[in-house]
Amino acid sequence: MDLVNIATFVLMATLLVISPGPNGALIVKTVPTSGSKAGFANILGFIAAFYVHGTLSVFGISVLLLQSAEIFFVFKILGAAYLCWLGIKSILSAWRVAPNAASLPSDPRENRKSMRVAFLEGFITNALNPKVSMFYLAAFPQFLPFSDSAPLAYILVSAHAAVNLVWFSAMVILLTQLKGLSVSTGFSRWLKSVTGVFFLGFGAKLAFLNS
Repeated sequence: MDLVNIATFVLMATLLVISPGPNGALIVKTVPTSGSKAGFANILGFIAAFYVHGTLSVFGISVLLLQSAEIFFVFKILGAAYLCWLGIKSILSAWRVAPNAASLPSDPRENRKSMRVAFLEGFITNALNPKVSMFYLAAFPQFLPFSDSAPLAYILVSAHAAVNLVWFSAMVILLTQLKGLSVSTGFSRWLKSVTGVFFLGFGAKLAFLNS
């Protein structure tokens, strides 16, 4: 694999990453309410899921997912249901914001729990997204010239992970700078409601995705 192939893949991955999707919506939902650490935990969840999808693609297991209509249907419905659940959860929490919530001290145990939850939300959002498998299955044959190409495949996965890390870390930092807005109960309700609607939209889009 030469540098031109890697650069082309990075460009393709970048266009995928910066396009609106559930990952960005999750970051926007997480950072104002749970802080930057939870946002970075989301990102680590994204990256972990990429390596899972990359490994499945290397060993050809994802091919079965896309060749079997029944398995693909179950997988995409699970992913769609999870995104819709995140959307409903966000909308419901928008109207449970306590007026003085921003002034209450945080519980360290709750913060630790939020890190685990944030990581799992990031991981599951991508692990149950067949679009990620489709991306790897479509991209790998174009950029991996050898039949025994597992090491090269992980270079591409790492490149995809690096693009995600840079883009979404910048988003986390930006949202952290704007954190003062989240003190407003009205803004918090608006933000959670909007992100909830986006999650519902992404879930519905995924549910009607054709294999």
